[in-house]
Amino acid sequence: MNAEIIAVGSELLLGQISNTNARFISEQLAGIGVNVYYHTVVGDNPGRLKKALEIAESRSDSIILTGGLGPTKDDLTKETISRHLGARLVMDIDAMGSIETFFKQANRTMTENNRKQALVLEGAKILKNEHGMAPGMLYDSGERTYLLLPGPPSEMQPMFSKYGLPALSEKMDGRSKIFSKVLRFFGIGEAALEAMLEHLIDQQSNPTIAPLAGEGEVLIRITARAESNEEARSLIDAVESEVMEIAGAYFYGYNDTSLMKELYHLLHARNLTIAAAESLTGGKFQEQLTALPGASSIYKGGVVCYSNEAKMKVVGVREETIINDGAVSEQCAIELAANAARILGSDIGISFTGVAGPDELEGHLPGTVYIGIFAGGRKWAHKLNIGGSRETIRLRSVKNGCHLLIKFLKESQDS
Repeated sequence: MNAEIIAVGSELLLGQISNTNARFISEQLAGIGVNVYYHTVVGDNPGRLKKALEIAESRSDSIILTGGLGPTKDDLTKETISRHLGARLVMDIDAMGSIETFFKQANRTMTENNRKQALVLEGAKILKNEHGMAPGMLYDSGERTYLLLPGPPSEMQPMFSKYGLPALSEKMDGRSKIFSKVLRFFGIGEAALEAMLEHLIDQQSNPTIAPLAGEGEVLIRITARAESNEEARSLIDAVESEVMEIAGAYFYGYNDTSLMKELYHLLHARNLTIAAAESLTGGKFQEQLTALPGASSIYKGGVVCYSNEAKMKVVGVREETIINDGAVSEQCAIELAANAARILGSDIGISFTGVAGPDELEGHLPGTVYIGIFAGGRKWAHKLNIGGSRETIRLRSVKNGCHLLIKFLKESQDS
């Protein structure tokens, strides 16, 4: 089955919102063996939507549309589909009941145009909207399948996962399915990793190997087409073993993990706590850490010490260190990390100091970063020269800090 995703909404073309729906749907469809070859975005215009449908029908078995199911005049998706396919729109009693209940519970008057949301294509399989009002629908014309979904991701994603994907899966019975596994690497660039794996990539067939660039890291997606999970796992495992033999030194995790998640799991497993002192990163390390459920079990606290006064008065960096070495220095980073751990009573301290840019600081170029670490009775600093924008430098500083601690914790366990 070949699918095309058509996102409907002028706000997408104007750049007011991002088309996250297409990405989500594509990821989900890959798991059931549906090939997505095209993403299309079209505004709230029936003529242009009709043309987009005609193009999609010339190259796809399944057409998935998001958006345009609401109550306003510019919500024209199902009306356009109705005219295009010659399928009547009829009132869905259950959907209408849900809409009326919503307004009663909210103690609001329902305007007449809200009834439009309960209209569905006659003969379609109705997909219940448990997070909004307009239902989705799956319509089979005999030649191809049309799946209509609401635009808001908070409504679309749960509807597609619970009802839309299973409905499409029923049409995939007897066909092979696609399975993927993502390997994550840090400390090596995309081009360098691809060069290391070039002979594997050149000879790929099933599974396939695809390098993907992330923010300061590289992903390798291994994808297999198979009849069962067991067969796919066997195919993927064989290729993964070859990849790991070549580039395993840079590997840190699978699928949707992150360096911060891996650090959290290591600290939690070893019953260790951490504190942080951040200058150029402005609290990004602590923000990412505390976004993880259970962070309170390993995170003691921290401080954003942006000024030299804060470094000295709050974290206890010596005045002579600032005068003689500077805030952007190995010694300052070490004192920040060690003092943060001491003041907050944690096992580990980490610090970030440097130049995010765009201007130089203390004679250092933007991207000059020192990460201080206090752990296992040791204290040291690691210097980095990071290229890119101000935000890139800050984000990659945090990732490098996580990576340094992960490496230290793993090595200390092995020794």
